[in-house]
Amino acid sequence: MFFRILHINLRFTSTTGKKILGATGAVLAGTAIATYFQKNEVYMASKQQPAGKFMAEPITPKTQLTANSDDIKTKMELLIMKIQADFCHALENEEFFGKKFTVDRWERKEGGGGITCVLQDGDVFEKAGVNVSVVHGILPKGAIQQMRSRGKELAEGDLPFFATGVSAVIHPRNPMVPTIHFNYRYFEVTDSKGHKQWWFGGGTDLTPYYLNEEDAVHFHKTLKEACDDHDRDYYPKFKEWCDKYFFIPHRNECRGVGGIFFDDLDTPDEESAFEFVSSCAHSVIPSYLPLVRKHKNEAYGDRERQWQLLRRGRYVEFNLIYDRGTKFGLYTPGARYESILMSLPLTAKWEYMHLPPADSKENELSLVLKNPRNWLKTTQ
Repeated sequence: MFFRILHINLRFTSTTGKKILGATGAVLAGTAIATYFQKNEVYMASKQQPAGKFMAEPITPKTQLTANSDDIKTKMELLIMKIQADFCHALENEEFFGKKFTVDRWERKEGGGGITCVLQDGDVFEKAGVNVSVVHGILPKGAIQQMRSRGKELAEGDLPFFATGVSAVIHPRNPMVPTIHFNYRYFEVTDSKGHKQWWFGGGTDLTPYYLNEEDAVHFHKTLKEACDDHDRDYYPKFKEWCDKYFFIPHRNECRGVGGIFFDDLDTPDEESAFEFVSSCAHSVIPSYLPLVRKHKNEAYGDRERQWQLLRRGRYVEFNLIYDRGTKFGLYTPGARYESILMSLPLTAKWEYMHLPPADSKENELSLVLKNPRNWLKTTQ
């Protein structure tokens, strides 16, 4: 449900010329936040704006963001707002006839809300969804059980929580263009004694319909560079975690060719973890947009389209049965189900006992999904 950014070197300045937002999404400081809101119009669904503008007003009131400019919650909310806007504008620029995102800002009576941006029936993107959510309240029992099952030590009684993140799933029309998913989030829980637990999670992964080894290498190399800026152990660790997480047990195959995935990241410290998440999020556009431009005009026929629909069916199976974010969203009181299920494609297909021919391009992909590769060693 919830929940990632791209290295575009945008710089916003106050009226005094002081830099208040850098490429890593460093938060706007002090009274500069108010200046930022005054000087930058938000994106409205009825008109086109340059990249770098928010898609809608932030969920948290501007006065609160200004008063808490050093709080990690403020930093993360402004980061995901920027990431959403940058990615939506980048995707719109790939459309042939000016298709735009529909922007839906919503509020949750239990606390917080979100901004759902969806582009449907485009010439390049059959369905593209980019969500941000900023929610708070009392942690539901189902969510507590899920967190405890993965090792979280949570106190008894009511547990106030705060969760914010950006999440996107892009389903292209051309089967030669892969699907991408990314999700970057921050979570904190406070017990009755005021003790706070916090952590980050997220990742980016690629799901092609036809295997292109150059694409996979480019994608993984871009993610590795983002990880290496912070810790050279991150990429191999989070790449392996991604292969294991996006695995469909009943099909005995991975959802795609992987990427990175991590959760419960609370080291080395809050600020360093935030900067890592920012770097990863900023790697989305350079990891994916070159693949869109490379393949969006390639020819395909009904055979390729039918295979794409079958593979989308596997995507649906994973999201509805196994995905942790979907489960958390469904457990959350006041959840907005349209936004939670935004990740599902417009069309998908299931055939009984379908097996691609052994010597086909379709089977070439199937074999890789059953045997994940290390894409940054010698191409196999």
